[in-house]
Formats: sequence, C-alpha cells, structure tokens
Amino acid sequence: MARYRGPKLRIIRRLGELPGLTQKNCTREFPPGQHGPKKRGGGNQKSKESQYAVRLKEKQKLRFNYGISERQLISYVREARKRKGSTGEILLQLLEMRLDNIVFRLGFAPTIAAARQLISHGHVVINKQRVTIPSYICKLNDSISVALNSQKFVKNLVERSPNQMSAPHLEVNIEKLSAVVRDTVPRDAVGLQINELLVVEYYSRKV
Repeated sequence: MARYRGPKLRIIRRLGELPGLTQKNCTREFPPGQHGPKKRGGGNQKSKESQYAVRLKEKQKLRFNYGISERQLISYVREARKRKGSTGEILLQLLEMRLDNIVFRLGFAPTIAAARQLISHGHVVINKQRVTIPSYICKLNDSISVALNSQKFVKNLVERSPNQMSAPHLEVNIEKLSAVVRDTVPRDAVGLQINELLVVEYYSRKV
C-alpha cells in the first residue's frame, strides 16, 4: 500500500489530530461519510467499534502521521521485535528518529511530507555530508543542519510556519538551523497521541 495522497482533512476526521500529516484543524467531529455520523435507532448514540477496528485505527494513525507505506511499517515492526525492550516503544523510537520526522520536529518544515521533500532535494546535511534519504535513522551524536546554500530558503519556511515541537532528545540551535541528537526520544516526547500496544497487537498474527 503506497503513501496516501488524498484529502488530508478526511483522514483527520477519521483518526484525530495527526501533526505530521497536517497542521490544519477539522471543524467536523464525525468521521467522513455522505450523511454524517451514523446513529442507532434514530438517536445520537454511535455504534461501538470492534477491537479489530480500534487496533486498525491506531495502526493507521502511525501510517498517516509518519507518511509511510504499509510495507515500511511492517518492516519497522519486525525490527522493533528484534530489539530488547518494549516492542511498542521501540517502534515509536524508530519512527521518531527518522530524518524526515526530526527535520519536521525541528520546525524546518510544516509537515513530515514537506520535510521529506527538503531532504530529497539535498537541503539537509548530517555530519557535514548531504543526506537525501528521508528514512535515514538518526543516531546518537548525529549533527543535523541545513546546507549553507539552502539556509535562506529554509529560514523563510521557518518564519512563515513556526512549528518547532518540544524535543528533549535534540540539542537545537534554531539560529544556525542545526541540532545534535543527544538521546533516543523518550516516550512522553513522542509527537503523536497513540496507543502503540494496540499497533503491536494488530500485527501480532500478521507479521
């Protein structure tokens, strides 16, 4: 399954706030559908979601927020299982330490998709070398910065849409458009409201 390229607010209405997908707010509180929210017996009560639907929803939050395909997410789940510790937390760490997500968290781009474009076009440097792979997993002490000939362009982006999120694992110098990775991202600093255990449960019999 490829990355989603359709209406973003439709996804927000269905899954809730996804800062990596869009900063826009949705005014409708019910999921997308031609006739609005479903009602039971003519009342206002919503039908209860099945356990599968709840797990699927949490999985979809990860996919759409981080802008990854189903195949990529499965690969991250498999990698998380190989490592010691909580599979769910390790999965979140892998996604949060992707270069496109860190560029977004630093406020260099308004969305993860925009951050991915910056990286692909050669605007981002790691340890003094250009990196054009958005899925690059940043490591401890990696130095991330904007290429010298791209600084003016990125500063304009930062000024137009200031979006820096709290990131205690990053040592940030916003004036120089640079940062150093000082730690793995702590669970409470993950930039998404998510129940990662439900994602692990979703894939328990699939991967």
